[in-house]
Amino acid sequence: MPLSRRQKITLASTAVLIALPVTAAIVLSNMDWNRAKPWLNARASDALGRPFAIEGDLALTWHQPARTAGQKTWRDHLPWPHLQAKDVRLGNPSTMTDTDGQAQLATVSQLAFSLNPLALLDKKIIIPQLRFDTPQVRLLRSKDGKNNWTFDKQEQPSPWQLELQSVVFSKGTVYLDDGVSKTAMRADVDTIADDARYGIAWTLSGKYHGESIKGGGKAGGVLSLQRQGTPFPIQADMRASGSSMAIEGTLTRPTNLAALDVRLKLSGPSMARLYPLTGVLLPETPHFSTEGHLTGTLAPRGGEWVYDKFSGKVGSSDISGKLAFSASTPRKRLTGEVHSRLLQFSDLGPLVGADSSASKKERGVPSTQPAGRVLPVETFKTERWTSLDADVRYTADKITRDADLPISKLDTHVVLTDGVLSLTPLNFNVAGGTLTSQIKLDGSGKVIANGIAAELKASARHLHIQQLFPRLPALQASVGEINGDASLSATGNSVATLLGSSNGEVRALINRGSISKLLLEEMGLNIGSVVLAKLSGDKQVRLNCMAADFAVTKGLMRTRQFIVDTDDAVLNIDGTVNLADERLDLTLRPDSKGLRIFSLRSPLYVHGTFSKPDVSVDKGVLALRAGGALALAVVAPVAALLPLVNAGPVEDSECAALLAQARVKPVAPKPGKAPRKSQ
Repeated sequence: MPLSRRQKITLASTAVLIALPVTAAIVLSNMDWNRAKPWLNARASDALGRPFAIEGDLALTWHQPARTAGQKTWRDHLPWPHLQAKDVRLGNPSTMTDTDGQAQLATVSQLAFSLNPLALLDKKIIIPQLRFDTPQVRLLRSKDGKNNWTFDKQEQPSPWQLELQSVVFSKGTVYLDDGVSKTAMRADVDTIADDARYGIAWTLSGKYHGESIKGGGKAGGVLSLQRQGTPFPIQADMRASGSSMAIEGTLTRPTNLAALDVRLKLSGPSMARLYPLTGVLLPETPHFSTEGHLTGTLAPRGGEWVYDKFSGKVGSSDISGKLAFSASTPRKRLTGEVHSRLLQFSDLGPLVGADSSASKKERGVPSTQPAGRVLPVETFKTERWTSLDADVRYTADKITRDADLPISKLDTHVVLTDGVLSLTPLNFNVAGGTLTSQIKLDGSGKVIANGIAAELKASARHLHIQQLFPRLPALQASVGEINGDASLSATGNSVATLLGSSNGEVRALINRGSISKLLLEEMGLNIGSVVLAKLSGDKQVRLNCMAADFAVTKGLMRTRQFIVDTDDAVLNIDGTVNLADERLDLTLRPDSKGLRIFSLRSPLYVHGTFSKPDVSVDKGVLALRAGGALALAVVAPVAALLPLVNAGPVEDSECAALLAQARVKPVAPKPGKAPRKSQ
C-alpha cells in the first residue's frame, strides 16, 4: 500500500531527527579534541581569572549511564559523553606567587567525568561524578591576607547551572602555606581497599602556628555533593607539642563546609599546649584528658563550635561541662560552664607557676624558680591574651589537698576582654566561713608592656581554725576564728614581681582560740618550725585576740598595729615583711600578765628570709618557753597567710581596746638602735 504524502513527510522527519544526533555522536567521537584545547584553555582562563591549561590529551568517548532503579525509559538507553583530560593545570592569580617558583594552584594527572546531554537543553551541566587522579593542590596565603583559593564573582550571573553530584580522589597531595598563621603543612591522600566505611587515608605533617604537627586519618571514598543528608565519614588523629587530638564522626553538608558531628578526645601535658592544635587560648594546667561531643560549622573564617557533655581529668581533679567557641570579630570568643565534683588544690598550682619542677617539666615549661625563693617567679604568658575573649563559669563542689582542707565550694566567673582578665567573683566556702575576692589582671600591654597590672580585693569571714586543720587531735585543736580584708594593686609579670611591687593594706583578726606547735606543723609553716626549734617545748596556750594591720608600699608590708593577747602575755609587734626580697624584720615585745615565775620583758627578733627564717632573743630570756613560744608561734601563721588571703575588721571589743593601747605603747628596739618614738 503506497504511503500518503503526510506519512512520507513524517518518516523523513523522524529519520532526520535520528540521523542528526547519531551523526553528531560519530563526528564528536572521531574528532581530534586536542585541536580545541587552545580555545577551551582561553575560555576557562577568562572565566576563572587565572591561567588554565590542558597540556595532555583531551578525549571524548560515549558510555551508557548507570541504570536507575525502577521503570526504564528511552533516556536510560541514551549514551552520555565521557570526557578525559590529562595533565590539567590551574595557576595562581596574577597577584600571587608561590614561594618556590611553581605558580600553580592545582595540577591533576587525569581528570574524568561524564555529562548528561539532555540536561544541556535546559542549560544545566549535570556531572554525576568528577574523578581526580593524583591531584596536587597548593593553597597559599601571604602575610597581607591575599590568597589563591578565592575566585572573583562574575558581574553578570551565568544562565548555566552546574550540578556536581560527587567527587572521587584516587591519590594526591595538598600543601598549605599560610603567612598569616605561620602554617606550612603537607597532606598526602591515598585510596584504601576492603574498608566498608572509609575509602581514603591521609597523613599530615608540617608546622601550624609555628609548632610542629603530625597526624593522619581516614575519610569516605566518595564525597557526595548531591545528597547533603548523607553522612561523609571522617576520622583523624593529630599530635603537637606533646598534646594529641582525635576525632571520629561525620560531615553531613560538605558543600557548605558545615555540620561537623564528631566524638572528640583531647589530652596533653597542659591545656595551654593545645594552642597549636586548636588556636584557642587556654590556661596552664597539669596533665589532662577529656572526651566529649563536638559539633560545628566549618565556615571560611572559623565557624561556630560546641564541645558538649565532655568529661575528663586535669591532674587529679575531675572536670565536665560545655564550651562554645566562635570565630567572631574583632576577637575569637570562648563561653561556657565547667564543673568539678572534686578539685585537688595542687592542680591550681600551674595557673600561677606554683607547681613542682617535675610538673613544670611535664608541661614543657623550664623550672626557673631560684634556690631559696618561695614566691613563684614563672612569668605569665600575656602575649596571647588579646587574641581571645572569654566568659566561663567554673564551680567545684569540694576541694582537697594532701592534708584535708575543708573547702566545700569554689565559684568563679572568668571574663577575658581585650587582654583584661577578671575573676568576679572568686569565692570559696572555707572552714565554716567564706573567702570572697575580686581579681582584675590587665595583660593587654596598655598599662605595662609584657606584664600585668593587677588589682585584688579579698575578704575572709568566720573561718574556724579547728575546721581548717581537722586532723589535729581534739585536745590540741585551735578553736579560734579568723576574719580579714586585703586590698592590693601591683604591676609585674609573675606572682613574685606582683607581690614585690604591691601597694595597699592588709588587716587580720583572730579571736577566742588557742595555738600550738602541732598546728604550725599542719600548716607547713617554716617560720613556726624555726621559732619552736629555738624555744623548745610546746604548750597549748589560750589566745584571746590577735589583731594585725599592715600598710603595703612597693612590696614592703609595714606594721601599723600588730598586737597579740594571750593568757600569759600581751605582745606588741613592730617591723616589716619585704615581699620583694622575701625577708622578715619583726620585733616582738612581750608583756607579762600578773605574777609569773619568769619576767617577759626582753624583746624577741624574727628576721631572715621566708625560706630560712631566724629567731634571736636576749640571753636573759632563753629559758622562757610558754609565753615566748606562743609569741613567736603566732607570728608564723600571720606572716605566711597575709600575702595570700588576709585582712579583717576588728569586731571584738577586747581587741579594739588592745589596738588603742598599742598606738601609744612603745616597742623596744633591737640592741644598738635608738628607741622608736610613739606612733
